[in-house]
Amino acid sequence: MTVNLGSLDRRIRVVLGALLLILPFISGMAIFESGAITAVSVIAGLVLIGTSAMKFCPLYRVFGIRTCKL
Repeated sequence: MTVNLGSLDRRIRVVLGALLLILPFISGMAIFESGAITAVSVIAGLVLIGTSAMKFCPLYRVFGIRTCKL
């Protein structure tokens, strides 16, 4: 795997991933009353944090996008 995520992109992914992980449990929003929506939110948050930690996004590779400097 080659690195294709830049530092700003990684920071944004960590913040959004953390929000998606935390929001269903502390927000009390009606949208998260459904178990399916909560599961999707948690999975998306984990994927965002995981891709940030690995510095690699498979979709970026498919579309030929690189946000990192070489």
